[in-house]
Amino acid sequence: MPIYLKSEKCQVKMVKAIPEREFQQQVIDLAHIFHWRVYHTWMSIHSAGGFPDLTLARGNRLIFAETKSEKGRLTLAQAEWLEILKATGKCEVYVWMPSDWPEIVKILE
Repeated sequence: MPIYLKSEKCQVKMVKAIPEREFQQQVIDLAHIFHWRVYHTWMSIHSAGGFPDLTLARGNRLIFAETKSEKGRLTLAQAEWLEILKATGKCEVYVWMPSDWPEIVKILE
């Protein structure tokens, strides 16, 4: 059954049992609603493995987010990239799953 979460600025329909690609698109759509600049590599076959799915920027904030389905797990390369980025102290780093939706809304508002 869909879960409806309300924010002061938008209402979002969220279904927990969804594929990673669909969830990722919901995060991208939400980020656009809140005026984030979003980058996602469409085909990464010629890129180094493990780089986070989403790069989001707005004002003085920079977010790197890896999106996963509820059963998804980080690869070693993904975990390494996230640790390296976090260690800079210059950005926010997240691993988001559909069950994190309320937190995602708060972070992106």
